[in-house]
Amino acid sequence: MAKVAWIGLGVMGFPMAGHLKVRGGHDVTVFNRTDAKATAWVARYGEGRTAPSPISAARGAECVFACVGNDDDLRAVTIGPDGAFHSMEPGAVFIDHTTASAEVARELATAARERGLFFIDAPVSGGQAGAENGQLAIMCGGEADAFARALPMMRTYARLATLMGAAGAGQLTKMVNQIAIAGLLQGLSEAINFAERAGLDVESVIGVISKGAAQSWQMENRWTAMHARAFDFGFAVDWMRKDLGICLAEAQRCGAALPVTRLVDGYYADVQAMNGGRYDTSSLILRLDDQTP
Repeated sequence: MAKVAWIGLGVMGFPMAGHLKVRGGHDVTVFNRTDAKATAWVARYGEGRTAPSPISAARGAECVFACVGNDDDLRAVTIGPDGAFHSMEPGAVFIDHTTASAEVARELATAARERGLFFIDAPVSGGQAGAENGQLAIMCGGEADAFARALPMMRTYARLATLMGAAGAGQLTKMVNQIAIAGLLQGLSEAINFAERAGLDVESVIGVISKGAAQSWQMENRWTAMHARAFDFGFAVDWMRKDLGICLAEAQRCGAALPVTRLVDGYYADVQAMNGGRYDTSSLILRLDDQTP
């Protein structure tokens, strides 16, 4: 059992921290900007504790985990006035599950090193269901020794965690993931819309093509939502646009061409304009017809 802290109890962080407690048996202290969520977490999982700030939560922790909103949120909970870095002991590891920029990952890895700490950027894939079921895939950047120390803890909520390289490599890998998903979802939207307009039985169509070269996780798990135009769940369009913005900014820095990603980002802006910012990302299909959920 290790003494650990968790910062950020959103739809992902809440169950992930729970797995650390229940499956891992660790001594978990939690912090969330909204106190009620931290209190609810303790009520659900039992013997954990709440803290009034990141600096308080991290005090004495062997590992500190975070899953917050964006680069600025991440800076606030690490190097801000009440940030965890100010109370973490030398040798402690900060594991960040936020989807953020590679730039901030490198910045915080440097800040951690200057304090005798370790920083791992560790964005996840698998969505809310993956977090709840402990079946996430985690792509990590950082030092091998620190990764090895954190790995047994991450395995309480992940089916796979892989060290991709130095600081920032985890975030870059997550960008690859989001680029691929954006193109897949647009293609699947067009395919299902075509099948509907052609008068085919969509369930039968998916039953056939999902056993061939067109198969994907998105097809298996999102075709029913697309066909039913039911999107009140899952990974929100607002979050996807944040992630794609990170991808496009990084592509500009490294000279990569992302024409389809840029196009799909614009399509998601259309969905936002339809008041669909909280819809699941499979809602891209709404652009192709006049129906609304």
